Amino acid sequence: MLQVSLSWLGLGQLAVSPWVLLLLAGATWLLARVLTWSYSFYDNCCRLRCFPQPPKRNWFWGHLGLGVCRPLLGSSTSQPKAPSHLCSMAPDGLSLVSATIVPKDMFFYNFLKPWLGDGLLLSAGDKWSHHRRLLTPAFHFEILKSYVKIFNRSADIMHAKWKRLVSEGSTHLDMFEHISLMTLDSLQKCVFSFDSNCQESPSEYIAAILELSALVVKRNEQVLLYLDFLYNLSPDGRRFRRACELVHNFTDAIIQERRHTLISRGSCDFLKSKTMDFIDVLLLAKDEEGKQLSDEDIRAEADTFMFEGHDTTASGLSWVLFNLAKHPEYQECCRQEVQELLRDREPQEIEWDDLAQLPFLTMCIKESLRLHPPVTVIARRCTQDVVLPDGRVIPKGNNCVLSIFGIHHNPSVWPDPEVYNPLRFDPEIPQKRSPLAFIPFSAGPSCTSIIY
Repeated sequence: MLQVSLSWLGLGQLAVSPWVLLLLAGATWLLARVLTWSYSFYDNCCRLRCFPQPPKRNWFWGHLGLGVCRPLLGSSTSQPKAPSHLCSMAPDGLSLVSATIVPKDMFFYNFLKPWLGDGLLLSAGDKWSHHRRLLTPAFHFEILKSYVKIFNRSADIMHAKWKRLVSEGSTHLDMFEHISLMTLDSLQKCVFSFDSNCQESPSEYIAAILELSALVVKRNEQVLLYLDFLYNLSPDGRRFRRACELVHNFTDAIIQERRHTLISRGSCDFLKSKTMDFIDVLLLAKDEEGKQLSDEDIRAEADTFMFEGHDTTASGLSWVLFNLAKHPEYQECCRQEVQELLRDREPQEIEWDDLAQLPFLTMCIKESLRLHPPVTVIARRCTQDVVLPDGRVIPKGNNCVLSIFGIHHNPSVWPDPEVYNPLRFDPEIPQKRSPLAFIPFSAGPSCTSIIY
């Protein structure tokens, strides 16, 4: 066996195998990495001791398992379980952790990447800013005005279905399920100008979106499936890929057909014959240099809006109806306000300009969003040290978990926070709250609230 002399190290005529030296070098490198990581972790923990810490089970398990789950919300509203995570429930420091130096933490978001691509939710930096500028026309009030009729038609379909179920003897129904189908129906018409009649009959595309949403949440609860390699081999991973393929094929087909139509008929003539939808805006969008979005980028944005738009809207609407049902006095005030607005009108439909004429209903919706925000937490990762107003520092590399639910239930900001009181948002009562005390859809340059 080949031997290497170590006499040059002053060890006499001792000779060892090169493999032993290689093993020794590897062990030394690994030990150095472990010691470096241990020191960095200890130093980080020391720097975070200026922040309140939740109780620990022991030195090994830390805070694991101590989070209190709220079944109605389906998520934890407790402090985070690791010392390298901070949970903020005060609005004052929120603006400091929603800037470009604190981008989104992609740990959970990466589960959505195969489905949503680099849309507004998952992109960051220059690409996010570029896409955000190109999407701005989609939210011009002249375009949004035309969507109100679509919302009315979708709501009418849902109401007719409820009346039919009641006449057939149904005594209860899953409100969230019905409203989810209604929001998906509305979005499909606004994004693709496509009517799948999903509220009345099954739709493969809608079923795939609902399945993908459920699979992402399920994966987040299974630690062993966080690794893509293991997840792709699991039954859920195979279901996820099949559903992704179905959704992508549907979106790709719409994009290709619409691009061909815009070229063959001319964009101006074609758009005169229909309501401009989200795909039209994306296909016609150009930046300062005249560059357009690729088909892959358009698909990512369309899929992102279908995912983010339906679930949060359905959650918000379901909680509004729940809270009004629990407080019939407020429900009656809302009913009288709407009936007064629609008096002597035929057909009795809400129009764009009417939205500003429903102040009490708006107050009820806002208070419901405060009590039950569709997005309960957001996560950001510090790319550099963040100095808070009181002088404390969040070290670089830490994840900041911002509890929107906690901010909305902070008794120092909201007196009697568990009480449903729409008068908190009375525009005639001066408010001394921070603008960031009410953020049901996040806030700042990194948020995706425009999607909802």
